[in-house]
Amino acid sequence: MCHSDLSYLDGTLTSLLGPAPIILGHEFAGVVSEVGEGVENFHVGDRVAINADTDGPGTAIDGGFATKVLVRDWEAVHIPDGVSWEQAAPATDAGRTAHHAVFGIGEVTAGTRVGIVGYGGLGSLGALIAKASGAEVFVADVSEQARASATADGALKVVTDVRDLADAKLDVIIDFAGFDTTTSGAVATVRKGGRVVQVGLAKPTVTFDVQDLVLGEVQLHGSVTGSTDDLAAVLRFIENGTISSRVETLSFEQIGEGYDRMKRGDYHGRLVAMFDHPAR
Repeated sequence: MCHSDLSYLDGTLTSLLGPAPIILGHEFAGVVSEVGEGVENFHVGDRVAINADTDGPGTAIDGGFATKVLVRDWEAVHIPDGVSWEQAAPATDAGRTAHHAVFGIGEVTAGTRVGIVGYGGLGSLGALIAKASGAEVFVADVSEQARASATADGALKVVTDVRDLADAKLDVIIDFAGFDTTTSGAVATVRKGGRVVQVGLAKPTVTFDVQDLVLGEVQLHGSVTGSTDDLAAVLRFIENGTISSRVETLSFEQIGEGYDRMKRGDYHGRLVAMFDHPAR
């Protein structure tokens, strides 16, 4: 279950959806039950994760909350044997989006000083991926529980407000939250000539001090989704134990309840609906 779904439901991102009514669920994994003519790389019974795209299931057509989903073969990636369903599903969007933001847009390498704003489902994966590459990771989050998780995961410094990381001289700040204050704080905090990568979309508009941007020669980049290569890389990270999502599993009957919890902020990590999960 993805926070973007709340934005589809409340009007913030509804324009991205295909014809309504539509079944949501753009982060999902499953078993191939049938293949079309000309498909050679996948066979009935294969375990696959589906790269989440805005023109794919859950956004343009019915998605993963349906019992069966129509998927194009180039959207699918084989799931390694050692990766569970509840870890594979978040990798399809949260994982590959974090991977793309860290490496594709953030250009993080060993030794890069990285600030992560928002230590939820995406931010925690982004931090772990960056740390695995040898980067020095710093975290800002308003949630006490999230800060505790970031500390346990080995962040060098954990704060409530990203501005409290100004003395760290961060090379890159990746904002996975996307609130007005987080974006402006990132622009004000990154070192001169540094890079801010905007991923979170909690607010449709933001305001920041243009002097911070210009005088600091700050590079401000947007980052959205990722590729099947990003997804495959994340699945390999999961397979070798480098990263994992904090997950809580629900039944399909509890999806509505899960969205209500997400609205309240009554969750940490990722909520994953399992088709054969017993309702509690």
